[in-house]
Amino acid sequence: MAADLTDTEARVLDAVDEAASVDLLRRLVAIPSVGGTAAECEVQHAVADELEGLGCAVDRWRIDLAAAAVAPDAPGQEVVRNEAWGVVGTVPAAEDGVPALVLCGHSDVVPPGDRDLWPADPFVPRLTDGEVHGRGTCDMKGGLVAALAAVAALRAAGVRLTRPLAVHSVVGEEDGGLGAWATLARGHRGDACVIPEPTDGAVVTAAAGALTFRLEVTGAAAHAAMRDRGVSAVELFAEVHAGLLAFEAERQPGDDPRFAGEPYPYGLSVGKVAAGDWASTVPDRLVAEGRYGVRLGEPVAEARAAFERRVAELCAGHPWLADHPVRVAWTGGAFASGELPAGSPLLPAVRDAVADAGGGRCPERAVPAGTDMRLYAAAGVPALHYGPGDLHLAHQPAERVPVAALVTCARALALLAVRSCGPR
Repeated sequence: MAADLTDTEARVLDAVDEAASVDLLRRLVAIPSVGGTAAECEVQHAVADELEGLGCAVDRWRIDLAAAAVAPDAPGQEVVRNEAWGVVGTVPAAEDGVPALVLCGHSDVVPPGDRDLWPADPFVPRLTDGEVHGRGTCDMKGGLVAALAAVAALRAAGVRLTRPLAVHSVVGEEDGGLGAWATLARGHRGDACVIPEPTDGAVVTAAAGALTFRLEVTGAAAHAAMRDRGVSAVELFAEVHAGLLAFEAERQPGDDPRFAGEPYPYGLSVGKVAAGDWASTVPDRLVAEGRYGVRLGEPVAEARAAFERRVAELCAGHPWLADHPVRVAWTGGAFASGELPAGSPLLPAVRDAVADAGGGRCPERAVPAGTDMRLYAAAGVPALHYGPGDLHLAHQPAERVPVAALVTCARALALLAVRSCGPR
């Protein structure tokens, strides 16, 4: 810890409550807030109640899903929702106006998958060897709790801020960014934003984008005993897939050190394949769905056009597909890339806060996953990620977050809030 902390800063750091933070994390993880479920709404109300208990002015509103479905700038959704809520808590300050700092975290989680692969119920959080285990601990209820713990520390230390601090609790991040989009559309802004996604001790200043695609391949049916008289959609797709993997290789960067250790920053992956309707019939139709990475700074429209061109080229050079081209559709969420502007003072401010909170010197990284960073960046709010946990554990049965990392993040965010918003 830095020796030249002010009395206020030292008092705030000391006020971060580890036990209360772990307890809150366990309570939030126990709410199975999978995107599109009723629990996704339940967890938002739990966070809103927590913010109200911390003395924040809370804006909680029902998101207009009908408007989100047709708005030209909406990010799209991959799950069906009947209801969704936005939550913003603002810490009282001596001055009104735009918050000097926003802390944004998403409360939705992905499904747990095959529960037999989990050592225990994914929604019954377990504290083992200094880590909290369970779905959402890492991605990213741990980060959301760190933001709430920072607010709690300010309150416990009796610090009155000069300018407002805001916490944005959002839903739908995992399938497009509905919550962050709705929050920004409602007019909530800030001079800067920290999103405590798991960064494993780094500061993340850039995030690649991601688009969801759907391919439909048409073959010709025949009896499997005479398969030469048909055209297998499965075999056609194998050729198309090989061509797309070559396309993926061409799109990877070689000169951005922030992607060090990530062989596919702009990865292309097929996640679902369905073909045929009878084991002894040559399949005449295949549908594949997957995820396609968007380069930093690449407009989504250009990324889509590049993909469509490559599919068209693959078809044009094939004797069957030239006359029966693969159909491409874009479905689900659309994640543009996002990046902190070069020279932004937010990066050194966060690094200094982490170091002074005992977290060491943070390396600068980029992540290959689409995040809410790009929505804040597009709205003119400089944003970056710094949060507890390792992103590589997200979406896995091994998902967990170290308590020490959670506390360090909360301390760093509390210190950043004091320095950004100014003690009165």
